[in-house]
Amino acid sequence: MTHTDHPRSISELTGEPPGAAHQIDHLSTVQLVERLTEQVKTLVQTEIRHGIVEMKDKGARFGVGAGLSGAGLVIVLYGLGALVAAALLGLATVLDPWLAALVVAVVLIAVGGIVAAVGGQRAKKALPPTPVDTSRSVHRDVDTVKESLR
Repeated sequence: MTHTDHPRSISELTGEPPGAAHQIDHLSTVQLVERLTEQVKTLVQTEIRHGIVEMKDKGARFGVGAGLSGAGLVIVLYGLGALVAAALLGLATVLDPWLAALVVAVVLIAVGGIVAAVGGQRAKKALPPTPVDTSRSVHRDVDTVKESLR
């Protein structure tokens, strides 16, 4: 069973054959409570393992993506540095060099501020990195347990 395959029933989780339900009729209340305790413990441990695997997978994908983005950003920064130098040299032919540097700096600060504001808004809208599949599975498990108790 992979981390995305979840048991559909308690007997599937415990490995009991589907026809084992008739054997439960002969168990005492204490034995039934012991079985229930063990099955719930196994279920919780399984869900925790699935959640850990899912979060590791997401973390690994995030790490690779962040690394590639960081490398790309460094290259882009070198390119932007060359463009800033070209803008300064170009404006210096028309304006005093200090004034050309001031104009370029003001433009860069304005553009950077806008980009940072937009990025901050998008980051706030991002979903938290939660184990969505495991959460759904836990809800299914709770529903299955509720149905079997009826």
